[in-house]
Amino acid sequence: MTGRRADEVAANLDAVRGRIRAACAEAGRPEDDVALVVVTKFFPASDVRLLADLGVTDVGENRHQEAQTKAAECADLRLRWHFIGGLQSNKAAAVASYADVVESLDRPKLVGPLSRGAHARTGPPGTGVDVLLQVSLDPPGATHRSGADPADLDELARLVAGADALRLRGLMAVAPLGEDPATAFARLADVRADFLREHPDATVLSAGMSGDLEAAIAHGATHVRVGSAVLGPRPAVQ
Repeated sequence: MTGRRADEVAANLDAVRGRIRAACAEAGRPEDDVALVVVTKFFPASDVRLLADLGVTDVGENRHQEAQTKAAECADLRLRWHFIGGLQSNKAAAVASYADVVESLDRPKLVGPLSRGAHARTGPPGTGVDVLLQVSLDPPGATHRSGADPADLDELARLVAGADALRLRGLMAVAPLGEDPATAFARLADVRADFLREHPDATVLSAGMSGDLEAAIAHGATHVRVGSAVLGPRPAVQ
């Protein structure tokens, strides 16, 4: 079973990497311009080890307890752990204790606990947590997805920039349900352009998943978050 699973994951990973290369070529971007974060939610630590063997360096999780356990089980691997789920303020410090990148900061009350957790990390000098601000692409009044209003990004950015052990790296977004991803990501590109004028070093843009990574890359994504296209359908027992 292990060999069959390894072959399956390897084939899926090759296909996704091919999609990324093709999308970069279509957008006139270098093929190494976009990084892949494989989302391992609900999949076992054994799959994380397979991914590491296949050259994956970045993995994403969106449930704190599962992420914390899996990161501990795979602590011997040279991986960057991305926390991409909705953050609760009472768990933010704990998330910062193991996550190398927090992609889902969307409100001011999270900055303090994230900073405390990041500051308490053990590791080499300068160890801290990279932060992306999650921006909502939903129309006004919609509540489909998490994320800060674009008008609030500058305030959030200033808070993160002033927080100990946090590093502002850029933006993250999810295309709204029921909308053409290309339309949503075009809107995101405009938000990002405005953001970069004030924060020129925050160049990361995490956008695009299994079903819409091409549209995200066309509109400037530097990271795509892919789960099912690499690991298959999520396990029925969760």
